[in-house]
Amino acid sequence: MEADIAPVAALMADPTRATMLTALLSGRALAAGELARLAGVSAPTASAHLAKLLDGGLVEAVKQGRHRYYRLKGHEVAEVLETLARISARPAVRSLRQSSQARQLEEARTCYDHLAGRAGVALFDGMRERGYLAGGEVTAEGERVLGRLGVDVEGARKARRRFAPECLDWTERRAHLGGALGAALTGVLLEEEWLVRGRAPRAIVVTEKGRRGLEATFACKELTSH
Repeated sequence: MEADIAPVAALMADPTRATMLTALLSGRALAAGELARLAGVSAPTASAHLAKLLDGGLVEAVKQGRHRYYRLKGHEVAEVLETLARISARPAVRSLRQSSQARQLEEARTCYDHLAGRAGVALFDGMRERGYLAGGEVTAEGERVLGRLGVDVEGARKARRRFAPECLDWTERRAHLGGALGAALTGVLLEEEWLVRGRAPRAIVVTEKGRRGLEATFACKELTSH
């Protein structure tokens, strides 16, 4: 039987809920108040929308003490949102702040739990050029280099998701590294402070240390550092 996609599509079609879901593409859990602020709605309105997203299985709630946070319910939801972004029109930039945020997201951002934007594309290109990746698999040399960085390649290979798929970047229209390996590598780069989270939701900044490291290790060139 065909899957019934209409209920899920309807949940995503509402502008307020779409804004909340997009904000959660950062991979981080956010409080209802933060999601309300980002969507420009009142707290009661945000709670009503979040209840629908919970019932629809698109988000999940995480309790930490007396606080409750929300996050996407898995990478499958993130993949759908990224696919929709690729076929959707980009909103008009109406302020200097929006222009600055757009540039940041184009330079480097999270695609749920892995690196995207120009930095993500450059990283993926460099890994293939240096022979660390071939045919969706890590080569022996790639495993050695990634292991030296602290990436658990074998753990990523055993994860219950695709290992190292190409993920078409919605701003660059070229592939970056997705899947379990992309997530594991991005996590290590954040831990080592080659990357740090920016002020805008989803924005990532390549540090000077990261620029040098990415260029030396993965032949990534022309990356902006701040």
